Amino acid sequence: MPHAGEIWIMAGIALLMLEIAAPGAFMMWLGIAGIGTGALVLVAEPVFAVQVLVFAGLAGMAIGAALWLRRRPAAAINMPGSGLIGKTAVALTFNGREGRVRVGGSDWPARLARGCPEAEPGWMLEVSEVDGMVLVVRKKSFDAAQDPAKAER
Repeated sequence: MPHAGEIWIMAGIALLMLEIAAPGAFMMWLGIAGIGTGALVLVAEPVFAVQVLVFAGLAGMAIGAALWLRRRPAAAINMPGSGLIGKTAVALTFNGREGRVRVGGSDWPARLARGCPEAEPGWMLEVSEVDGMVLVVRKKSFDAAQDPAKAER
C-alpha cells in the first residue's frame, strides 16, 4: 500500500497533468500544493487533519501567488506598439484615412490621425500612437520629406 505522502504527490501530479490537458491555470496551483503536502507528509507524517490544513494553506498561498502574478503589468517587450511611437513610417497605400505603412522592415495597417491630410504613397509619416495592431500616423513636421522626389536628393 502506498504511503500517504506518495498519494498526495501522485494526486498533485494528476492535477498538473489535468492542467496540461485542459489549461486554465488553476489546477496547476492545486497540484503544486498537493506535491508540497506530500513532501511534508513523507518527512513529518502528521495526522490526516493536519495534512488537510497544510494542503489548504499551500493551496491558498499558491492561488494568491497566481493572482499576484496575474495582476502584474505585461512587459512591453513583445507588444506591437513597443518602441514604434515617434518612428518614421513610409506610406505604402491609402484609401481615404485607412492604409498601410512601412516602419523599418515591417508593413503595418495604419490610420491617419485626425486633421492629417490624406497621404500619398512614398510620404514620410510619423507614428503618433498605436491602437491594437493599427498604427495611427500623422504628417511629419517638415514638408520637404512629403515630396518623394525632394527626399531622394
